[in-house]
Amino acid sequence: MSESELAHLLALLKIEGVGDIVAKKLINHCGSAEKVFQAKPDFLKNIDGVGTVLLKKLKDKSVLEVAKKEMQFIKDQNISCCSYLDENYPERLKHCIDGPVVLFSSGNINWNTRKIISIVGTRQVSAYGTDFCKKLIQDLAPLNPIIVSGFAYGVDIVAHQVAMDNNLQTIGVLAHGLNQLYPKTHKKYCAKMEKNGGFLTEFWSTSNPEKENFVKRNRIVAGISEATIVIESAEKGGSLITALIANDYNRDVFAVPGRTTDKYSQGCNNLIKTQRAHLLTSAADILYILNWELETKDENQGIQKQLFVSLDAIEQKIYNYLLQNGKTELDIIALDCDFPVFKTSSFLINMELKGVIRPLPGKLFEAI
Repeated sequence: MSESELAHLLALLKIEGVGDIVAKKLINHCGSAEKVFQAKPDFLKNIDGVGTVLLKKLKDKSVLEVAKKEMQFIKDQNISCCSYLDENYPERLKHCIDGPVVLFSSGNINWNTRKIISIVGTRQVSAYGTDFCKKLIQDLAPLNPIIVSGFAYGVDIVAHQVAMDNNLQTIGVLAHGLNQLYPKTHKKYCAKMEKNGGFLTEFWSTSNPEKENFVKRNRIVAGISEATIVIESAEKGGSLITALIANDYNRDVFAVPGRTTDKYSQGCNNLIKTQRAHLLTSAADILYILNWELETKDENQGIQKQLFVSLDAIEQKIYNYLLQNGKTELDIIALDCDFPVFKTSSFLINMELKGVIRPLPGKLFEAI
């Protein structure tokens, strides 16, 4: 994207009445932001959402001066920026109708992975929520996913910290410009995050962390990833808004269940009860729903599947037998070994739930 196009793009977004949806319509109709300002009113007036008032505002050249000031800030601070038309724009956000037209970022973000998950939750995270978040990310670490969150107190910062501890790329989506930080107490994490990940925002340097900005940034958290995970949430809260937006974007949502008497489990329990989220008990549930495969290198056999799920003593012996004899999940009903439990459908179901095997066709159970 050229400097001229970026300047006109920023100027377009500064026009009152032009949001992400209208801006995209104008650009798609004209071919570029610069051409929007050059286009004649008769050419623009037939675009849905463009009226007489907006046509007049598009002739206001003062917005270009405002845009140039922001561009100077971008240059001075070495900030990266991309539009929804650029190759380095997050792929999933391109499919969100209200996705930001322009994104600003700092750090060392690499989008070359399909495995991106967003982790959100209450700012009043409990020991239960903290422990679950840590175990979840640790178990997913071999897949090298990008961990996205909002850099806020509670679940957000726990997710970022654990991701960094496991050498995973983590991205904080901010509700303000990159010239400031909220909350300020999290400044101590910035340098480490920017080494392997960084920060992302749609807001200019003139934007403060206003309440409405947090709601707006939630759509980025929801839209940028393959799935949104809610660790803990009260009956109402920002993380539930993110979950509902993810539903609207046709993304998978997971929620960690909790006791019915726990205040910060009410939101998660309700998401599960109303079928707006998958029940999440371990990382195996994510692999199962998202169809992710966990692979690591084995010195003797090259690449083979490795499992992080916890098995009981009998199950572990059976699974080891499978590995040693090169068996697959489709061989299990044919095995003739010393473990009678291996022939029961209840065992198979248990192995499915723990992520050891994939779901088997119903006809195979008939043979047991």
